[in-house]
Amino acid sequence: MNITLRTAKKEDCPRQMELINELALFEKAPQEVTVTLQEFEDAGFGNNPVWKAFVAEDDGVIIGLALYYVRYSTWKGRRLYLEDLVVTEAYRGKGIGKLLFDIIIQEAKEMGFSGMMWQVLDWNEPAIKFYNKYGSNIESGWLNATLSKEQILNLS
Repeated sequence: MNITLRTAKKEDCPRQMELINELALFEKAPQEVTVTLQEFEDAGFGNNPVWKAFVAEDDGVIIGLALYYVRYSTWKGRRLYLEDLVVTEAYRGKGIGKLLFDIIIQEAKEMGFSGMMWQVLDWNEPAIKFYNKYGSNIESGWLNATLSKEQILNLS
C-alpha cells in the first residue's frame, strides 16, 4: 500500500459520495442518503462551504474519508463535529481509519477547537473499540432527534 492523506477537492466528491453510500449500506440505512451530488459539492465547495474533508488514497484511488464541520456549543464553544469516518471495506483493519482520525485530531488542535464530537452506533463494536483506544468518552443518555425536510415544510 502507498497511502497518502490530503484535503479533499471538489473533483473528489463523486468518490466521496460512493463511500458515503457504502457507509449507509453498512449502517443498514442506504435509503437515508438523499443528498444530490450537486448539493454535496455546493455544501463543500460553493460560496458558503459548511464542511471540510480529508481523504486517504492508495496509489491515487480514494479509499477513505473523514468529513467534518464546525459545531457550536453554548457550553463549550467551537467544536469539530466528525460527520463521517469511512474506509472502503477492502481496506478496513489496515490502519487507514487511524490515519484519518489522527489527521482530524490534528485539525482540531490547529483550529483551536474546544474538542471534537461524533456519533457511533451502539451495535458497531469495531468502531467503539477503535474509539476506546483513544480514551474517548462514549456517552449514553442522549437521544437523537430529527425533522426531515418534508416534516419541516408541513409544519405551520
